[in-house]
Amino acid sequence: RKIMKSPITKLAAAAVLIAAAIIAIHYIRSDVSPGQRPGSPNPIATPHQPAGPELAPIEIKLPKPMFEDTPQDHRVPNLEKPLGRPRPPFLAPVGTKNVALGKPVSSSDEEPIIGELEMITDGDKETADGSYVELGPFAQHVMIDLEALHNIYAVVVWHYHKQPQAYFDVVVQVADDPDFITNVRTIFNNDIDNSAGLGVGKDKHYGETYEGKLINAKGIKARYIRLYSNGNTSNDLNHYIEVEVYGKPAAPPEKLVPLDTKLPKPAFM
Repeated sequence: RKIMKSPITKLAAAAVLIAAAIIAIHYIRSDVSPGQRPGSPNPIATPHQPAGPELAPIEIKLPKPMFEDTPQDHRVPNLEKPLGRPRPPFLAPVGTKNVALGKPVSSSDEEPIIGELEMITDGDKETADGSYVELGPFAQHVMIDLEALHNIYAVVVWHYHKQPQAYFDVVVQVADDPDFITNVRTIFNNDIDNSAGLGVGKDKHYGETYEGKLINAKGIKARYIRLYSNGNTSNDLNHYIEVEVYGKPAAPPEKLVPLDTKLPKPAFM
């Protein structure tokens, strides 16, 4: 005898199917697996990310400010606006320090008008006489030899902060050799018309302040660093009070050795 299902039984079965479909759609959309509570971590959707190095603010000892405000010089194109407050801390891996302190300096101008090249890495950032180097007019550069490969996280430059002025064609490059032939990379360039011949830069001109100009080097690996400039808003001369390079010695490359693979006897010749 054929058993007839009542309308109530049919409705109950349909309701069960609809509820099951809703639950399945919920799990698909929420990236939650069946049997897993919503809100709990899903090992497929949220893979474990390896932790990076521990970071800490780098300690930059600043000189005395020589003026309160940095007026805007509207004659300078692409000029960065003053921040209007102290520069925020710059974070770098723990153990980062000024690796340029006391390191040798050379220059395109071997006989500065004022000062000695070694003043650029002597740790003195004040503007008193005997604390800065004045190079000849037009395009000049200085180069610092870190004496070993370093991971560089920041470069801080003080050209001359006794008065508010901006320097032109400021370019900062790093390389693996002193002639800047091998692995040359640019980490800052505000030369808007390629007058220095190092490429057109997209960075802004900036006014000198007691805080110096901090350039984020993003951990780039290098031994040599060059800083270019081409006069300033006051005259055609180039000045440096101090350059600091914040980094850590780079880990030596891993030594490669041949694998000691034991082979079986050949089965045929």
